[in-house]
Amino acid sequence: MQIGIPKEIKAQEYRVGLIPTAVADLVAAGHAVFIETGAGLGSGYSDDDYLSVGAQLSPSAEALHRSAELIVKVKEPQASEVSLLGSRHRLFCYLHLAPDSTLTTALIGSGALCVAYETITDQDGRLPLLKPMSEIAGRLSVQAGAHCLEKAQGGSGVLLGGVSGIEPGHVLIFGGGVVGSNAADVALGMGANVTMIEPFAPRRTTLSEQFNSPRFSVCDAATIDLHALLSETDMVVGAALVPGAAAPKLLSRADLSALAPGSVLVDVSVDQGGCFETTKPTTHLAPTFLVDGIVHYCVANIPSAVARTASQALSQATLPYVHLLASQNIKEVCVNNAGLAAGISVVKGVLTCPAVASAQGRSATPWDEVL
Repeated sequence: MQIGIPKEIKAQEYRVGLIPTAVADLVAAGHAVFIETGAGLGSGYSDDDYLSVGAQLSPSAEALHRSAELIVKVKEPQASEVSLLGSRHRLFCYLHLAPDSTLTTALIGSGALCVAYETITDQDGRLPLLKPMSEIAGRLSVQAGAHCLEKAQGGSGVLLGGVSGIEPGHVLIFGGGVVGSNAADVALGMGANVTMIEPFAPRRTTLSEQFNSPRFSVCDAATIDLHALLSETDMVVGAALVPGAAAPKLLSRADLSALAPGSVLVDVSVDQGGCFETTKPTTHLAPTFLVDGIVHYCVANIPSAVARTASQALSQATLPYVHLLASQNIKEVCVNNAGLAAGISVVKGVLTCPAVASAQGRSATPWDEVL
């Protein structure tokens, strides 16, 4: 199989689809790997690093797509990239199609087989390709939010950890999954008080045992007075996830009035449409905006801020699936691997992901009826 790794072109996206050690593994397995010139630079990997492990350089995205059948990247394809896809291609990356009907239509029109990192499951129903980036995004969410609380950044001027004799800041986290638990870990490490809203009782028990701190509490949304809680909150982290579907809206614009001016909202679910009514995607160069005096941090590719660590973690997680997708008999591979099949979103001009279809008011066809 001819495998291509393009240079990411989304704003401030510094990650790369596969790092050199992963490429070496694919070359050893008999695959030809093409990498676009400069694709690894943002993560600290030179063209020579890739050449030394057997990759071949492609001078442009166009040349790479002509050479490669399987395209492995990080973020969803931008319009100029979609135009390079055809029915002979297999695309493997984060797609986040639920809130993006335009991209869904374009990928359907391409005829390519499109497999989403974020809906692949393991044998326990977990999301192994979402987990490493969720860990990073959760940890960075509080780090970024703490910076946004600084007065010079438009924040309230609260130090999350406080100092001797001064109460620490208060972080409210919606969702106790991978993102939320990592956000809580960092917030507690900074010395903040943390309240988490988690709907599932068994998970609440696990989180209480995991953190076991007088500065941590976890509760069900049905048992709280949200506006009272917001009135004592300095930072809100949106970490709710419905796999493959649009994120639930957990705060309305009206709810913002309960927050103190300069409080910070960090929406880690922005790729899936966001947890807050007032969310809109931002970039690392312009990460925040104000609504009703509340700072919003809604960067759509948070892990890119630590591109080297993120690329290493992502490449390690995706490599086994790249080997599977590089098989000539892809239908047989998917029949025998339900977890990989769960990642199939579009096949031969047909939408196959039920969660995306539901979010967009479309119909979905089972992948095995199309492939």
